[in-house]
Amino acid sequence: PLVESGGGLVQAGGSLTLSCTSSGRTFSMYTIAWFRQAPGKEREFVAHISGGGNSIGYGDFAIGRFAISRDNAKMTVYLQMNSLKREDTAVYYCAQGGKPNWLSDRLPSSYPSWGQGTQVTVSS
Repeated sequence: PLVESGGGLVQAGGSLTLSCTSSGRTFSMYTIAWFRQAPGKEREFVAHISGGGNSIGYGDFAIGRFAISRDNAKMTVYLQMNSLKREDTAVYYCAQGGKPNWLSDRLPSSYPSWGQGTQVTVSS
């Protein structure tokens, strides 16, 4: 299972770091992605990182503001979010790709395992 933490309330322009921790022994073999979902909107790709951490991708809105990283020894993936905007308000989910040693794509359907989500609220 995946467990997210680090969400909360932050003012616009501020920063937050989300964590996604796994208890699976094969954690380092799989892509981990972050998605987000705002009320009334579809789930949106934020970023992903390959099992070894050498391949990374971001949604357009995240480029230059968000940074994804992982520490496989701690079985944790991080999402550093800077210069937060009100439109970043959403529930943020981490998800594990379904194919080992492969950079999964940006579609939610490619990620069979999900955390419960953590709320990020950005106030003006």
